Amino acid sequence: MFVSYLILTLLHVQTAVLARPGGESIGCDDYLGSDKVVDKCGVCGGDNTGCQVVSGVFKHALTSLGYHRVVEIPQGATKINITEMHKSNNYLALRSRSGRSIINGNWAIDRPGKYEGGGTMFTYKRPNEISSTAGESFLAEGPTNEILDVYMIHQQPNPGVHYEYVIMGTNAISPQVPPHRRPGEPFNGQLGTDGRSQEEGEEKEEAEEKEDVHGGAPEVFTSESAQTFPVRHPDGFSSHRPDNMVPAAPQPPRRSRDHNWKQLGTTECSTSCGKGSQFPIFRCVHRNTHEEVPESYCDSSMKPTPEEEPCNLFPCPAFWDIGEWSECSKTCGLGMQHRQVLCRQVYANRSLTVQPFRCRHLEKPETTSTCQLKICSEWQIRTDWTSCSVPCGVGQRTRDVKCVSNIGDVVDDEECNMKLRPNDIENCDMGPCAKSWFLTEWSERCSAECGAGVRTRSVVCMTNHISSLPLEGCGTNRPAEATPCDNGPCTGKVEWFAGSWSQCSIECGSGTQQREVICVRKNADTFEVLDPYECSFLERPPSQQACHLKPCGAKWFNTEWSMCSKSCQGGFRVREVRCLSDDMTLSNLCDPQLKPEEKESCNPQDCVPEVDENCKDRYYNCNVVVQARLCVYNYYKTACCASCTRGASRHAGFLGSR
Repeated sequence: MFVSYLILTLLHVQTAVLARPGGESIGCDDYLGSDKVVDKCGVCGGDNTGCQVVSGVFKHALTSLGYHRVVEIPQGATKINITEMHKSNNYLALRSRSGRSIINGNWAIDRPGKYEGGGTMFTYKRPNEISSTAGESFLAEGPTNEILDVYMIHQQPNPGVHYEYVIMGTNAISPQVPPHRRPGEPFNGQLGTDGRSQEEGEEKEEAEEKEDVHGGAPEVFTSESAQTFPVRHPDGFSSHRPDNMVPAAPQPPRRSRDHNWKQLGTTECSTSCGKGSQFPIFRCVHRNTHEEVPESYCDSSMKPTPEEEPCNLFPCPAFWDIGEWSECSKTCGLGMQHRQVLCRQVYANRSLTVQPFRCRHLEKPETTSTCQLKICSEWQIRTDWTSCSVPCGVGQRTRDVKCVSNIGDVVDDEECNMKLRPNDIENCDMGPCAKSWFLTEWSERCSAECGAGVRTRSVVCMTNHISSLPLEGCGTNRPAEATPCDNGPCTGKVEWFAGSWSQCSIECGSGTQQREVICVRKNADTFEVLDPYECSFLERPPSQQACHLKPCGAKWFNTEWSMCSKSCQGGFRVREVRCLSDDMTLSNLCDPQLKPEEKESCNPQDCVPEVDENCKDRYYNCNVVVQARLCVYNYYKTACCASCTRGASRHAGFLGSR
């Protein structure tokens, strides 16, 4: 597509030259009939001796880390190209002689982009593709208005830095640029058409040399300091018009006139690319002094009619359309944010999305970036462990753990990393408890609705705070489990009557036995059997109960495991184990080989938080950052992420084990 546009451009230029009134060409000085052309130094009418190309490679072997000067860029330099020969972990830096940092100064690495300095605009490029081997580069058109110094921030062996720039020599020809022509604006709005001139060989060689440096089409050499700009014509057309091409109307001999019409530039192109239009500007000037005079001095019939000329026919270059950054993925600490980057191109006053390869001449902006809204809060242990919750046996103890912001305020736990939270509760073993009798309150109801009955309570010998198994050792003075009660005479009262218990269902161990329960009314000397619903308002005695004739053998009994004393890095848990007979008394008849364990280890895993694969150390001496306690600062926490994370986990483990 670009080739077709270029051919169309050349045809329009050819048409414009042939249609010029008077049949004469216009030189680079914009005079009709002039044959002056621009040399490779950008000098109109020059002989290629007005400038020189300075280039070289900085390959010094560096031993110490830090800033090392590479080359000095003098004042007035143009076409500046500073490029690393291979990708490395080093960075290029730029500063002025006055000490002002322009790019990558004061140990702060800037993003790729455009930076103004020394009177020109520098383009800082840093290829980010994994497969790319290209290094960093500084590019600028110039000219510079002060001396600049290029430095390398040395961190690994120097791969070499190629530098090149153009400076004007002492033999530069003075420019002859009309006052109406803006600096950098060539005739007809076209730059860099592949033309020929009397120095064709030198210009071609220079263009090839520049193409190798910039990796693109031959550059147009300009020199803003000399205020001259190149105009190249299509192949096959000379830089001046034949003398026999004259207007149709008879004219006096041209050389007999003192004044003539001269083109002093053109109007500004209506568009910068994609085909615009412009008109030539003609003024009356003195033939010898070229001084502009009133138009009445020239023959008005000879004044060329300004004709619309096409300009900027080449397609507008594609560009990266950059969207807004998304919100940071984390509310604190290092997170990620994203944005949309599309390749777009303007055509016929419309901006269209095109294939990404059309923007390959530009470095694609980053679509992801790190972000940090604020420093994350951290856990702080505010109090020591409390006393154990029990005087004997296994209990628990606690301490106060709070999430504290970077300014010292207590905030919600969600603002801290829950995986790094120190334990605020753990088990504590105070040793075996002394044995004693434990009693319940007497039952509220008497066993009989009328007449004599009893009230009961439970009595048990407790040995610890985990198990409630009754054991021997509380002494022979066992408290009573029943006490008499009397609710008055039973005449005419309805009650449940329970018969005798049947034999036990088994010969040893725990079984069951049955009895009959009926509803009766007790009179003076007799009992009357009633339907069961007559006694429904009374609590019915059980018709079945457990029974035990003789022991079947002693067995091991144990309680449930307690909680682990630690959540990581190895703790322990305990339980009570007793040999009991069928009547729930201590026994020594159990097999010792079958005795369950009373204590075991638990949670042996390390207290290591989940490691982010993107959390790495960028420098080899990050252990110094941890020792100096600099991980609280965002820069060091990011640059030494892995070391700072390990240090935080060790600190949390130390506090949790105290």
